[in-house]
Amino acid sequence: MRFSDEFLSELRDRNDIVDVISPYVDLRVKGALATGLCPFHNEKTPSFTVYINTQSYYCFGCGSGGDAITFIKNIENLAYGEAVTLLAERSGLPLPADGYDDGVAKMKRRMLDANREAAKFFHNSLFTPEGKKGLDYFLDRGLTQETIRHFGLGFAPDRWDGLLRHMKSKGYTEQELVAADLAKKTQKGYIIDTYRNRAMFPIIDVKGSVIAFGGRVLDDSKPKYINTSDTLVYKKSQGVFALNFAKRGTDKTLILCEGYMDVIAYHQAGFENAVAGLGTAFTPEQAKLISKYAEEVILSYDNDEAGQNATRKAIGILSRTPLRIKVARLQGGKDPDEIIKKYGKDKMQQILSSAVGDVDFDLQRAKKGFDLQTSDGKVAYLGQAVDILAKFRNPIQWDVYASKLSSELGVAKEAIVVQIEKKSKQQARRETKENFSKAATFNDEAMKKVNPERQKNIFAAKAEETLIASLLHNPDFYFKIKDKLSDEDFATELNHRIFRLIAKHLDENRPVGVTYFAEELTDEETGYLVRLESMRENLGNTVQECLDCINRMKQEKAERERKNPAQMTDDEWIKQFRKQ
Repeated sequence: MRFSDEFLSELRDRNDIVDVISPYVDLRVKGALATGLCPFHNEKTPSFTVYINTQSYYCFGCGSGGDAITFIKNIENLAYGEAVTLLAERSGLPLPADGYDDGVAKMKRRMLDANREAAKFFHNSLFTPEGKKGLDYFLDRGLTQETIRHFGLGFAPDRWDGLLRHMKSKGYTEQELVAADLAKKTQKGYIIDTYRNRAMFPIIDVKGSVIAFGGRVLDDSKPKYINTSDTLVYKKSQGVFALNFAKRGTDKTLILCEGYMDVIAYHQAGFENAVAGLGTAFTPEQAKLISKYAEEVILSYDNDEAGQNATRKAIGILSRTPLRIKVARLQGGKDPDEIIKKYGKDKMQQILSSAVGDVDFDLQRAKKGFDLQTSDGKVAYLGQAVDILAKFRNPIQWDVYASKLSSELGVAKEAIVVQIEKKSKQQARRETKENFSKAATFNDEAMKKVNPERQKNIFAAKAEETLIASLLHNPDFYFKIKDKLSDEDFATELNHRIFRLIAKHLDENRPVGVTYFAEELTDEETGYLVRLESMRENLGNTVQECLDCINRMKQEKAERERKNPAQMTDDEWIKQFRKQ
């Protein structure tokens, strides 16, 4: 079913968009606008804008846009109906009597059920003769039976159809198993298990649902890990391993690791607040998820160059959240798993207790490349230290660290502060310029992607956009101009489709706007519609402006239809010449 306009209107009224977005984005409200850093792409200068009057949002960087429903749908990775249900529950608005259950929601539930059954199969397989080598792998890694059961670890049999046969016996189809990435289709058309002869790590979300798996080889063959691809219920860029356990902690501190085994080793040693980001790199989405359950994060990545580089990147992402950031300096082993095995819990507790702040981490890392016993070494290190401190733009931090550097290097504190302030201003100017340029590029690319015909018909497209924007804000104009244009006057298919959607709603005496169109447009098209809606300040808001747009559209249509003179007969060319 589709929700009625009346229900959607009341849902919108009960869920102010600023209140809905604020838990996810640090918004600064100024008049009828609110701005912040976009949660859907990385940026340093805010390009995410909330329009309070129209209860919509748009990012001028990546082109994301919509209303409160669209935002919740995308930020929480929900189907449209699930997002509506969540907002209805949030605001105490009863759902329509006949309820809502779209096909995507049913598929998600079916997929979660399949994942849970697969997790049981893998875990049970671990304790069979066939799975003994998997159990031996975990035991050799120092895990106890209790830990193995706690995390639901398992083993994928060394067969092409071990899981496949089991799942079919439970009523699941091959199509469902392929959609969940539990099975794959070969080039010859055979359906086979995705995971074979691997130690299995189930990935469980904060609600306790099994959403994906990681499978590790038992030897040195490649690839070392196979992980579930993105599905309807799993986006690796948004997943955090073991957060379902770690969120129960009361001290609001999480330990962020690189991989499954580090997390499990931490938990077995009693540090039950350890988690790991999923995927090859830590993401802003994972940082935001962590920030819901913690106030402080201790980074505990591997003690090699790759691990330190990953630490630096994670700091950059985490610094855009309210989280306090510390870095554990691992000593005595390459990773937490090895250190715990060698030295035990007390040693790891000492390492965690002596974790340094993100600024200290950067300064210590920079210091390694210089000989501070020489004047040149001091000057070079001080230059890097100034660059590091300038990025934080915090005068209190400047004062504290300038004092430390002054004492360490024998340079006047005042001179260091002056250099930091100068560098900070330079960086701010450069970043502002780069981000505006970047935002313009992203926005241009977003517009091209969603409306590819726009670039070839730029004048007609701009007239179409102005007409649509005017009708969104002045629906009554439609009845004064509807007979003045035809479907053939549109140069771009998307604008034509949006106009027909507006016309259909108004002809049926229904409201218009993103809230009422979202089910009929893609996410990209919804963002495009909000972008047009945001043109209000540039509109004349008159019927004559709409008529001018229609005239321009007709002129552009005539230009498109005009033949190439080289292809005309003499009579056609003379007629065209006289007409001009």
